[in-house]
Amino acid sequence: MEKYVKFVKERTEIEQAYAKQLRNLVKKYLPKRNTREDPESKFCQYQAFLHVVKELNDFAGQREVVAENLMTQICVELSKHAQELKQERKSHFQEGRRAQQQLENSFKQLENSKRKFERDCREAEKAMLAAEKLDQDLNATKADVEKAKQQANLRSHMAEESKNEYASFLQKFNRDQSQFYFLEMPQIFNKLQEMDERRTVRLKEGYGVFSETERQVMPIIGKCLDGMKAAADSVNEKNDSQVLIELHKSGFERPGDVDFEDFSQPINRTSSDSSLGTPRGTLDGRLDPRLLGKNKGKRWLFSKKNKLPPPPLSPVISAPPPSSSSATNGPPSPKFTRDPLSYCLNEINKTVKPRIASFRSLKRGPVITEDFSHLPPEQRRKKLQQKIEERNRELQKEIDQRDALNKMKDVYQKTPQMGDPASLEPKISETLSNIEKLRLEIQKYESWLAEAESRMLSNRPDNTLRHSRHLDHATLNNNGSHEKGSPDATHSDDSQDALNQPIYTEFDEDFEEDLASPIGTCVAMYQFEGSSEGTISMTEGEELSLMEEDKGDGWTRVRRSKGGEGYVPTSYLRVTLN
Repeated sequence: MEKYVKFVKERTEIEQAYAKQLRNLVKKYLPKRNTREDPESKFCQYQAFLHVVKELNDFAGQREVVAENLMTQICVELSKHAQELKQERKSHFQEGRRAQQQLENSFKQLENSKRKFERDCREAEKAMLAAEKLDQDLNATKADVEKAKQQANLRSHMAEESKNEYASFLQKFNRDQSQFYFLEMPQIFNKLQEMDERRTVRLKEGYGVFSETERQVMPIIGKCLDGMKAAADSVNEKNDSQVLIELHKSGFERPGDVDFEDFSQPINRTSSDSSLGTPRGTLDGRLDPRLLGKNKGKRWLFSKKNKLPPPPLSPVISAPPPSSSSATNGPPSPKFTRDPLSYCLNEINKTVKPRIASFRSLKRGPVITEDFSHLPPEQRRKKLQQKIEERNRELQKEIDQRDALNKMKDVYQKTPQMGDPASLEPKISETLSNIEKLRLEIQKYESWLAEAESRMLSNRPDNTLRHSRHLDHATLNNNGSHEKGSPDATHSDDSQDALNQPIYTEFDEDFEEDLASPIGTCVAMYQFEGSSEGTISMTEGEELSLMEEDKGDGWTRVRRSKGGEGYVPTSYLRVTLN
């Protein structure tokens, strides 16, 4: 029984350690902040993962239940029963030793009486022989003969008494021996047998409890596994794709078609004035053929080559609107340029300001404006809506606090013994100031939101198409009216350079960094919460990929195994380079 108790105790320790490791695993992967603030919470795959982790937590709880039941129902109960059996066994052995001691004492008395009887018989025989010898001796006196006969009779009487005593002790020993072997010892052995059978029965019950404890938690464990399966079935890849699109939608309009570059215009100028071609210096926003190869990389979102310096933060300055007199000879406004691609790039250039050049600039020198104009239109709109909702919640809290303070002030005025109403005036003034401040912030964010929505509406495809048609008509009327060396051509080249600025530079650098391979590995020696933009959180002991070494400012760029890249303090890492 003790061996089985030891076995169950070790099994319990294994279950407890297993449950503890599962709990630590769940604690490690459950989010530490409010999931509603986490963008990943919108994805059903992330929600399914959280559900799987929670089900695993319930599973760990069932392992703890198994360990607790094994400890209480087997280890504790059987240990207690084993102690009781030891005490009972000890009492039975003491009873057997007492019976055996009594038998040994009876046997000693028998041996003593037997030796005494033997000794008295020899003495009586000697006395008889001595009396007969004196009786036959002629020189012996009658008195000596009588004395010898009396001595012989006395010895014979003593021998007879010893015989009777020996016979009595012999009967008593035989009786005690019979009682010991036929009555007392069988009873003691029967008690020991019954005790051992009870021990076996309890051990049998312990074996049953060992399996029954596991079977009792099987339905709940089955529900946990069913919950994990249901979480897996709830993942909808289409829904996640749509959520990802809505989450990262920029709101930029797609560029229009690239116009045809007519290199035969100088040849056909004399024969036709309505040719589609235009000189290099025209203001229709088309690219110089010699610069086409250079500017080709500026248009594409995922380009890694031909990376140019970022454009200035200020948008392209628009020319004055065309008047009736300048409709033929004057340069048209860049807003109504003929090239849809140039128009879209120009609009994007106006929208995205100030621009974040790269991930490194986001971390170490972020250019972030209060109205979120550094974000794409759609992201800016969502961010402003989020700020408005946050400020409305804070405003509601302040209003509730104001109402509560006013009620408390009324109570103090009605019952002065409860408090001084004047003591609440500073708090009420502070609350009113906070309410006014929050309302002004809400109005400010609402105005920015209206501006962002109006800009998004103005950049819709139908407006772009209308402008492009208008400019096509104007450009066809003015085709061939500008010469290559005219001042208008020079102005067109400047406008062309401004429109061809690398608007997607920040995206190029982001994607280039995402595609970069690690230069080493590192292990987090301490936990770090990345609360500011550009940083990333990490837990103690977490293994990370080293993407960029410390440049002397105390920050190192790393990538987590489950996704996510950002900067962490260099002193928190143990770095190993490849």
